[in-house]
Amino acid sequence: MRIVIQRVKSAEVRVDGNLISSIRKGFLILVGISKNDTEKEVKEIAKKVPFLRIFEDEKGKMNLSIKDVGGEILSVSQFTLYADTSRGRRPGFEMAAPRDVAIDLWNKFNQFLREEGLTVKEGIFGEHMEVSLINDGPVTIIMEEG
Repeated sequence: MRIVIQRVKSAEVRVDGNLISSIRKGFLILVGISKNDTEKEVKEIAKKVPFLRIFEDEKGKMNLSIKDVGGEILSVSQFTLYADTSRGRRPGFEMAAPRDVAIDLWNKFNQFLREEGLTVKEGIFGEHMEVSLINDGPVTIIMEEG
């Protein structure tokens, strides 16, 4: 599993021009599921996210978690995080999980985050989405499990 976390002041997802989800301060998380991932990897990474200390404290030091600041999460499934660009100019996606596996594990990831007490909003799996954000910092973290 591979996720890209962007610390944001706000983020939103639109499909066909219609607002689907939006958040204020928090994380926009792009979620990639590989064909080798299981619920174990999903749960492990979901346990780390709530305690990742990348928000600034009163001294300007990244010392606070999303839980500490009352932030929200916007979770967007993104199979292209498993693009293989080693051969030619067209990326291959053989390492990405099949649709049915990916949607199940993405939903579990979101549920595990909710079980940690976080507010989680979502894009729409498999849709062509327009994602807008105001990156705060910018701060972007890549996490992998498995």
